[in-house]
Amino acid sequence: MAANRSANADRRARIEEMRRAEQARERRNRLITIGVSGVVVLGLVGFGTFVLMKKSDEQDRKEAAAKAPISAEKSWDAEKLGRNHVETAVKYDMKPPVGGDHNPVWMNCDGVVYKKAIPEVNAVHSLEHGAVWVTYNTKADADDVKSLEGKVGRTKYTLMSPVDDQAGAIMLSAWGKQVTVDNAEDPRIDAFFTKYVQGPQTPEPGAACTGGLDQ
Repeated sequence: MAANRSANADRRARIEEMRRAEQARERRNRLITIGVSGVVVLGLVGFGTFVLMKKSDEQDRKEAAAKAPISAEKSWDAEKLGRNHVETAVKYDMKPPVGGDHNPVWMNCDGVVYKKAIPEVNAVHSLEHGAVWVTYNTKADADDVKSLEGKVGRTKYTLMSPVDDQAGAIMLSAWGKQVTVDNAEDPRIDAFFTKYVQGPQTPEPGAACTGGLDQ
């Protein structure tokens, strides 16, 4: 009888010890789960904060670039350029033109790269809609041209074409604005895009850059 009581006591003790061990494991697992969840949450919060801060920094840089003057940029009085729709040829005072009377149909400018020269009277209409026109002549480096084609292709309200008789190797034009740059890495290119793609100089902001003339 005494032996049975002792065996039962030992069995209860082992069961109790196993129960305590299981409870301890459950507590550890809960703590681990809570800890991992906390790390994940903190990581997500941290990543989200990083992304938001990065976007904020990018926006701040864009706003600063939009306000900063662009070195060697030329400007024309938008009020004196003229904006009549005409079906006849137009003689412009600058090459490439940055505004003036133009054809009623615009060149498609939704990030379009034209391999051949395009009609100025149609390209000027694109500028009226807020596009930036990238042009180059035979003096432009082939790698620079390729790099700019990629940039234009990724940017809505831009177009690109050769203009063999322009003065600079690479030039950027917007309505009433123009700059000649040294190469595709020139920081003025990004500044010009930021400032003038659908910029405040645009006579008709939001007007279409598709549905017009294609080459």
